[in-house]
Amino acid sequence: MDYLNAFWVGGAICALVQVILEKTKLLPGRVMVLLVVSGALISFFGWYEPFMEYAGAGASVPLLGYGNILMKGVKEAVDESGFIGLFQGGFKTGAVGCAAALIFGYLGSLVFQPKPKK
Repeated sequence: MDYLNAFWVGGAICALVQVILEKTKLLPGRVMVLLVVSGALISFFGWYEPFMEYAGAGASVPLLGYGNILMKGVKEAVDESGFIGLFQGGFKTGAVGCAAALIFGYLGSLVFQPKPKK
């Protein structure tokens, strides 16, 4: 049942984003920022953890999950360091995801030999 919940929740998030892209004039970068900010807001109100327990990877893998990770890092850093934690918390928790994206993107470019569009 866990796989089914992850599949339909992740699919619903992706379908919602596709509808937003098709029906509005928002650019993909702005929609991505909207997802990260939405995930951070949902996490701020404490609703993301129960959502993630239900949906598993369907909730943690999309960009909503990245906003949740950033917010959790900021909360922990503020508890440890006070005000300065607002600035360092997101960097600590988000660094692994960003580094992985850069490394795997680079490795993918080595394997597939990308060419510029003409």
